[in-house]
Amino acid sequence: MHGPEPVGWMLVALCGGVGAYCLRRVRGGTPGQRRAAAGEALMGFGMAAMALPASAAEPLPPAVLGAVLGAVFGGAAVYELVLALLGPEHRPHHLHHVVGALAMVHMALAMAAGPAGAHAHHTAASGAPAEALTGALLAYFALYVLLAGARLVPVPGPAGAAGVRRAGSPDAVAAGGPPRLPELAAACRLSMGMGMFAMLLTL
Repeated sequence: MHGPEPVGWMLVALCGGVGAYCLRRVRGGTPGQRRAAAGEALMGFGMAAMALPASAAEPLPPAVLGAVLGAVFGGAAVYELVLALLGPEHRPHHLHHVVGALAMVHMALAMAAGPAGAHAHHTAASGAPAEALTGALLAYFALYVLLAGARLVPVPGPAGAAGVRRAGSPDAVAAGGPPRLPELAAACRLSMGMGMFAMLLTL
């Protein structure tokens, strides 16, 4: 990551913690819930690896790490797109994962170029499309964070009701399934959205 080292370590802790929680969620729930949790765990750990300050990632050249992350998240984008096309039940969730994976590929390419290469990539005339893509991704994740934060605001319900879960949510509880914490899962997605926005700002 090209940003300040303290910010990098904070993002590593945030994204790594979110990835660990999502990995724990893979053990229970419906197949759709487990796929969603696995995708979020991959995103969290990938973001943690990308946010590592340069001093901590010295043994591994940035070009190698960028190429590996780019290949992994390129494959993840294709996988999530296939799920979105084949399974309309959670299509918006899968399409969000597609955007996140493509953002990771975009940042991995900048990482592979190194600080000087990334600067040239964004300032040269031929880098205008990359700069526009960064701006579009920043706008997308800013809007996502605002909407995700608004969804965490408690919704008034009938007296004595525990709260209403959104129909079609990847964390909705199936009959007879294990207990889930949809609010905590939503908070993790909000945290990853904020982390993605912060990382895109460093490009």
